Amino acid sequence: MKPITTNKHKILNDPIYGFTTIPNELIFDLIEHRYYQRLRRITQLGLTYLVYPGAYHTRFHHALGAMHLMQKAIKTLQSKGQEVSEEEETAVLIAILLHDIGHGPFSHALENSIVNGINHEHISMMIMDRLNVEFDGKLSLAIQIFQNKYPKLFLHQLISSQLDVDRLDYLKRDSFYSGVSEGVINSDRIISMFNVSKGELVVDAKAIYSVEKFIIARRLMYWQVYLHKTVLSAEFSLVEVLKRAKYLVQEGADLFATSALKEFLKNNHNVNDFNSNDSLLDLFCQLDDFDIMTSIKEWTKHEDKVLSLLSEKIIQRKLLKIELQDQPFEEEYIEQIRNKTETFYQLNPSESKHFVFSKKINNKAYNPTKDKINLLYKDGSIVDIAEAADQLNISVLAKTVTKYFLCYPKECVL
Repeated sequence: MKPITTNKHKILNDPIYGFTTIPNELIFDLIEHRYYQRLRRITQLGLTYLVYPGAYHTRFHHALGAMHLMQKAIKTLQSKGQEVSEEEETAVLIAILLHDIGHGPFSHALENSIVNGINHEHISMMIMDRLNVEFDGKLSLAIQIFQNKYPKLFLHQLISSQLDVDRLDYLKRDSFYSGVSEGVINSDRIISMFNVSKGELVVDAKAIYSVEKFIIARRLMYWQVYLHKTVLSAEFSLVEVLKRAKYLVQEGADLFATSALKEFLKNNHNVNDFNSNDSLLDLFCQLDDFDIMTSIKEWTKHEDKVLSLLSEKIIQRKLLKIELQDQPFEEEYIEQIRNKTETFYQLNPSESKHFVFSKKINNKAYNPTKDKINLLYKDGSIVDIAEAADQLNISVLAKTVTKYFLCYPKECVL
């Protein structure tokens, strides 16, 4: 019998870019790995689909799209005389492919809710280390580049900077699926203008207007999509559901949950636990959106009033009312609403805090104190986009905008 062979040089049809390719067998095998396939079951924009019904795309889509843009970026730099070896190209493609592999269920919505004090970048790094062992060290260079420990700094900047292929893909993709046209950017134009000066990533100056548009698009997408007030209400309610579920489980309550989720509800795992227990990472990599939503559906029938009410609000999209303003809410006002909620639902103060809560959000479209977006002029001079922009005052967009919001059940204050 002939051995079964697999064609690993696949062509994929992406709704944003058309036909894209998987460039080699190693990358194909990484995509086929269970850790990566899990990203099919993690939405890119959390519960944003409750506001924009089309925004149901996944981290799987995004990572493949970012890899496609990275292929174009490397070809652009090579065409301008920048040496990038085949080994380096494969490594940077792997690094961008796996940059989001550590995301938990619902992406950013539940960051630090399932595991204490560990962000998705840290978990991504742990998963890449694990994969490097499984793949006999073939990810070592990718990990170096990902951690910014490789001499060619521009390779890391293509993955993580203020103008990287990660942002170029998610703005265009999130705009497409949400239908919010303000996020549309010309990624082809920007990538074609990528260059390297003194070992760092720059953009040819004639792309200045495309870069300005990119910064504005990012700002608009944050207020209109990522930080949309109804999305905030839904996602912070989801956090409160998980908090309540964890409290009940740790108090000994019988609560339905998938086996992977139950492990993280029972225990307050932190980074030390992951370092001392290899099986924990595997358990985390079994978690996805399905674990959470399946459990929440069951929790709508639970005898605990807080858990069942909050779960019902998410499942039926009867979300908490949200008020948004520029100044912190008066404590007296919050207390009045909390008292009404306690009376309406017959809750005690520790229970009502799951329904009435105030938090703040920040938005900064461009951060000139971080890695700047530098423009390269024909005379070799380098100028920060904030100084060079003549159509828009980018320095204004560099200011942090802070808004405060208050969530509560609207039926309690009618």
